[in-house]
Amino acid sequence: MKIELLPVVKLEQLTPTIYALHLRSTYIAGTIQPGQFVNIKVQQSNYPLLRRPFSVASKEDDTITIIFDVVGEGTHILSKKEPGDVIDVLGPLGHPFTMPGRGSIPVLVAGGLGMAPMPILTQTLADHGITDVVTFLGARSKDSLIDYKLKNVHFATDDNSKGFHGTVVALLDAWLDSVKAGKVTVYACGPNPMLRALQSALRKRSVGGQVSLECVMACGVGLCQGCPVASVKGDKKYELVCKDGPVFDIHSVII
Repeated sequence: MKIELLPVVKLEQLTPTIYALHLRSTYIAGTIQPGQFVNIKVQQSNYPLLRRPFSVASKEDDTITIIFDVVGEGTHILSKKEPGDVIDVLGPLGHPFTMPGRGSIPVLVAGGLGMAPMPILTQTLADHGITDVVTFLGARSKDSLIDYKLKNVHFATDDNSKGFHGTVVALLDAWLDSVKAGKVTVYACGPNPMLRALQSALRKRSVGGQVSLECVMACGVGLCQGCPVASVKGDKKYELVCKDGPVFDIHSVII
């Protein structure tokens, strides 16, 4: 982990409000693991004051990519970056996803921009010779579905504009029934209501998995204690998303 001033290689607009920002960093590209994140100071002034956390979506050679939706002042500033601009980045941060056990099919489940850590996970699984990945991607409408560098994707939309009409958790449930899947390891990221539903569905099936939690992280390293999540462990009431996560065993936290 270290702070670097990273040059912008390219800003790619994926939808009217969603962008992929490509940054050059030999260090982060060489050390990042799937599920880890970076904390970005969006401009050199102290406004906005806090850094913004972003999953690293992919890496290629000496370039990393983050994917973001313009939802506030910080992401609006990032959406105006140009090649050659320099951005202050702290990372890599957090605990990553781990590889599935032998014979277990990796099943990736994402809601909206919860897809952000999934491309690098897909890439890393392939690097380990694991190619039988199944991906489930849900959103409110097809305009919010981003399948950037994902493989074998099944879509779900709330408004029936693409794929399955309903939630991504309902789609996963139907798929598990229809294919009579054997051993699977679920990797998930998305809004908390979706993750709670997924947690409940997997518990009923006695299926394990890992979840990447989304929240505001002011420092990114555990100093400010501002990102607690309740733990089911008897010896520890709370975990910190930035320091102990953002990836957790899906049954170890109260979402």
